[in-house]
Amino acid sequence: MKIANNVWLFMLCQALTMSIPSFVIFVGSIIGKKMASDPAFATMPVAAFILGSALATLPVILSMRRFNRKRVFIFCAVIAGFGCLLAMYALQLQSFSVYLCAVVVLGVGLAAGQQYRFAAMESVAPEDAPKAASRVLIGGIGAAFLGPELAVRGEQLTATAYQGSFALLMLVALMIVFALFFYNEPQRVELKEGEKGRPLRQILAQPVILVAIISGGAGYAIMSLVMTSTPLHMHFENGHSLVDAKWVIQSHIVAMFLPSFFVPWIIRRMGVRGLLSLGIVALLIMVVVIFSEYTFINYWVSLVLLGIGWNFLFVGGTALLPEGYRESERFKVQALNDFTIFGIQAIAALLAGWILSTLGWQTLLLMSLPILALLVVALIFWQKSKRQLVAS
Repeated sequence: MKIANNVWLFMLCQALTMSIPSFVIFVGSIIGKKMASDPAFATMPVAAFILGSALATLPVILSMRRFNRKRVFIFCAVIAGFGCLLAMYALQLQSFSVYLCAVVVLGVGLAAGQQYRFAAMESVAPEDAPKAASRVLIGGIGAAFLGPELAVRGEQLTATAYQGSFALLMLVALMIVFALFFYNEPQRVELKEGEKGRPLRQILAQPVILVAIISGGAGYAIMSLVMTSTPLHMHFENGHSLVDAKWVIQSHIVAMFLPSFFVPWIIRRMGVRGLLSLGIVALLIMVVVIFSEYTFINYWVSLVLLGIGWNFLFVGGTALLPEGYRESERFKVQALNDFTIFGIQAIAALLAGWILSTLGWQTLLLMSLPILALLVVALIFWQKSKRQLVAS
């Protein structure tokens, strides 16, 4: 297999791997509400899943520097399969604590999959890197349907509800392992003796790095708050059916990845700054649409806008990140970036259930505004520094 074909392989792996979070996000809080002693803990399984992924990010990425990407990708896919087995055991016991452990393990298994985009970017010429990252994310469209469908179709396969769903998800993990054996990892660039890269403090002093990290963090924070709470708000507070909730979540996940078809064109026409600006606008409109009207169409439109806004911020941040690091610095900067944004996502998911149950839906939505304001300030600072650099 040619190295450039890695992009297509990772598109497939993205479709399979991202079915894990779409599965957990759809059914995690529903199972959590049935098993938890307090409704405020309903979103804790989703938060635990994201937390597992966030905590595993640093060791997973740094281990790639030592053992190479392929081995770590395969190892983490096996870990995800084990997480499915543990979840089946937890459902058999009806143990909320064991279930939380299971989704943490699933999150650890997902941690390597978040690196597919960087592995694809390293398989093409630098000028094609944003296109490669966008193409990999397209695989998430398949995940939008696969994850929730596995949850629904496996619900009644065994006497214990949703145990069969995790069995089907385990088969997906095995398919990921098989696919990754065909990954042809690019040859490592041998670093010169003593070339360790700059200290993180110096790297983070660059405005482009700050914008990249804040973009990804803002997109994930807002998405995690709203998406994690939506099935609960729809189904339990406003009486929409589980089928309606599934359709809204599936549409949202499609909207997270479908724009990747057009993102390279937007970047060519408007630049990364324009892409990020469009993402901010999409998220602001999302807040308005679902702020006080709770019809099915309002949920659907707002969650589609949420997906589009996330895509623009996440892809924009990913495209900017390599502008701020050298070859010798890529693993530690990528690790810091992903640890930060997925850590933020975990905190948002953990808080989502508590905010929804104590402060309400509208307060949860309004929390998006200061997050977006921070990104706007970072963008202004970045553009000002670029102008000063040109002037000097």
